[in-house]
Amino acid sequence: MLLSGLDDLFITLVYLLPGRKRFVWPLKGDLDRTAERRIAILVPLWNEYSVIGRMLERNVAVVQYSNYDIFVGVYANDDRTARAVSEVASRHPRVHLVRHRHNGPTSKGDCLNAIYWAIQQYEAAHGVRFELIMTHDAEDLIHPESLRLINWYSREYAMVQVPVLPLPTGVGEFTHGVYCDEFAEYQTKDIPVRQRLGGFLPANGVGTGFAREALDRLAAQRNGVMFNPECLTEDYETGFRLHALGYRQLFVPLRFGEPDLAATREYFPRRWRAAVRQRSRWVGGIVLQGWQHFGWRVPLRQKYWLWRDRKGLLSNLITPLANGLFLSGLIALFTGWDAVLRLAGFLPKWVFRVGLVNVAIANVQLVVRMCCAARIYGAKLAWAAPLRIFWGNMMNCTATFKALVQFFHAWLKTDHLYPTQVYPEQAAAGTRPRLGEVLVRMRCVPMSVVEEALVSGRNGLRLGEYLVETRKLSEESLYQALSCQAGLPLGAPRQGEVNPRMTRAFPIQIAKRWKVLPYRLELGQLHVLTPNLPTEEMARELATISKLELRFHLTPPRHFEELAQRYWESDQATVSRPQLPKHTATRSPSQART
Repeated sequence: MLLSGLDDLFITLVYLLPGRKRFVWPLKGDLDRTAERRIAILVPLWNEYSVIGRMLERNVAVVQYSNYDIFVGVYANDDRTARAVSEVASRHPRVHLVRHRHNGPTSKGDCLNAIYWAIQQYEAAHGVRFELIMTHDAEDLIHPESLRLINWYSREYAMVQVPVLPLPTGVGEFTHGVYCDEFAEYQTKDIPVRQRLGGFLPANGVGTGFAREALDRLAAQRNGVMFNPECLTEDYETGFRLHALGYRQLFVPLRFGEPDLAATREYFPRRWRAAVRQRSRWVGGIVLQGWQHFGWRVPLRQKYWLWRDRKGLLSNLITPLANGLFLSGLIALFTGWDAVLRLAGFLPKWVFRVGLVNVAIANVQLVVRMCCAARIYGAKLAWAAPLRIFWGNMMNCTATFKALVQFFHAWLKTDHLYPTQVYPEQAAAGTRPRLGEVLVRMRCVPMSVVEEALVSGRNGLRLGEYLVETRKLSEESLYQALSCQAGLPLGAPRQGEVNPRMTRAFPIQIAKRWKVLPYRLELGQLHVLTPNLPTEEMARELATISKLELRFHLTPPRHFEELAQRYWESDQATVSRPQLPKHTATRSPSQART
């Protein structure tokens, strides 16, 4: 607790010290003169029929931006929500209903991916391209200026985060009041300090604008999947991965003194059970899945921010105990409670000294939180913050315990046979554009050539193979189209990217049969080179050999053969049979996995 308290105190001191440079705000005339880039707003839904209509009507009416469209994702088994969205779409051309081909609910990331694939179809059909992607939820009140601010700052930053603040409620609503306190402190102090010290910015999930180029590159690394469908906090993971790729991120701070703070407003859970459910998802996604997927393999400066994001795994569990000791000590101090006083007599003096330091730090942090809450919500709500701290600590402890139980229960049940990220094409079936459409859109061949190839027998060849064989399409153009269609990055590894040890991750017989060459390990992902689009059978077999997340890279056959020949023939004896411990050398893949 002392270490965590000193950590929080450090952030507070940095916040109170003057910064090296002030945030530069655009003038109103600058916003008016800046060309509006085309923005797509993604809104994933599940059973939001009671609020989505008002949300869309209100936001379309107040947003001071003209070049945007709203794509609303609705599951196949959610007809009431689909009808509510359709009613608004019939009146507002910029609102589009996207029907997910699967029944819901799945995950927010999965629904966002379905919307993204629908946007690609919309672009192909209308000959347009969205340069910025935003995410919002069904209950969000979008600030009128937020799109203009994101458009302005996106000229230099690939991710722009507008602040998110809970709407004010009564003092008696302790659960929602905890959100008001935490977000007031987080958006006023923690995130600006994080940005000042060069830490990666976790996206809030709403009010975040992403450069399309950055998300396309991220999707290429995920085999065409923009958001990780298995992650509970896809927004946090996206912010982390974009920073790891070297993209610049910006948090637009709260501008106090203005009549209306530029922030996305919404109601957070107002009941205990709903708040615990949401917070357990945050702990499971940010702490547990983040630790599982990324570990601590980041630069030293970023390790500190991972520590801050993950320390709640321990502090959330012990804080209620500390609160209980503190309250019992106060009672004993004023009432002479003998049992507590006798117990305290057995403790060494340094425990009391550390306890006093912790109390002093906690008081400083409490005053800072109250000041932050008062600036946004007024003194009346802020004065109740000390009482809400105990309530919030109990919520966080319950949510953390629930997240641990759910995480380890899911981990024990997981077969680990076939991760969904390995073969995203199957999930996108029916929504991904056909190869012929991609070739025509990329102007590789005219539509007449594609139609002629489709009606001919093609001698049993696939469309791309037939066009290359008849010399109507170059191999380079074919692979560019395949890369675009499947969302796979294209090209051979650059010099120095191939790790010879990683090329031996698969047995040589399997590597040759499937034409795959693993060559790099990064952030817990095994990068694999192949001249063919991954098939379901390939993905299943490779998943039984490696428990790492596979990231396929596409390359033309001649480039693949050059690399494969170099590494397969350099050490045939070693590659042909991986070195396994003696007690597992004769086991089958399924036995070894067990």
